[in-house]
Amino acid sequence: MRTHTDYLTFNTSARQEIIDITDSVEACRAAASVSDGFVLVSAMHISASVFVNDHEPGLWKDILQWLEERIAPWDADRYRHNSGTGEDNAAAHLRSLTIGHEVIVPVTGGALDLGPWQRVFYGEWDGQRPKRVILKAMGV
Repeated sequence: MRTHTDYLTFNTSARQEIIDITDSVEACRAAASVSDGFVLVSAMHISASVFVNDHEPGLWKDILQWLEERIAPWDADRYRHNSGTGEDNAAAHLRSLTIGHEVIVPVTGGALDLGPWQRVFYGEWDGQRPKRVILKAMGV
């Protein structure tokens, strides 16, 4: 079995941002020369996410609006975490928990085996500081 590990570092200009990282996932797969296996993609921070969805900016706006209005509004006074730690990012933790922090992308025939509209994204929910994502390709 072949393996390869890469790390991506993000320091977003905005507190919340969605970034397409599919090309980096493919580069990790290629570096491992994996033709059959998978690539694990995992955010290494508890206020960020990794997910698979459509590469469509309107959808990204819908996701951000859904998180703000229905899942975890950015309202520092409403969360015990914020009052107990002095931080203001409890909403980011809840958003990460909702979206998830990792995905496994299958590899078949020497390519990422994604659906026709699927891409891999990094979701930053409390940015403007360095955060990492691990990419680990494994297979034959």
